[in-house]
Amino acid sequence: MTEFKDLSETLKVSGQLGLDDIGRVADTGISVIINNRPDGEEASQPPNALLEARAGELGIQWHYIPFSGSGLTMDIVLTMAHALADRTAGTLMFCRTGTRSTNLWALASALEAQATTTDIIAAAAAAGYDLRGMQAVLEQIRPAPN
Repeated sequence: MTEFKDLSETLKVSGQLGLDDIGRVADTGISVIINNRPDGEEASQPPNALLEARAGELGIQWHYIPFSGSGLTMDIVLTMAHALADRTAGTLMFCRTGTRSTNLWALASALEAQATTTDIIAAAAAAGYDLRGMQAVLEQIRPAPN
């Protein structure tokens, strides 16, 4: 059973989801799932289309924003920021371990100035992810104050 870790009151992160996990997601009140894992990384990994179909059956909105470590672009960060725009919707992001999703959330949050760099790093740490090495990048992509 996959563990859902809190990054905020409305945002959770986890490792790979299975079909049974999608049902659990619905039971928690989450209404949006973001899959950051490309299909085919592991033979045992359920394909995105199968998970997305199950989520659709349960009325859960689905975003597929896949990338591997070397494939991260600013377009992906912007797509993630757009997917996270509704900060009131219960949202779960996932990848293989949750690290990739947490890193992408941190970049999108910094780009959109949704939280301070310190708060982003602290929220990730509370969920078990160490983003201290990203501090300079988070500061760099943060918009300049008006």
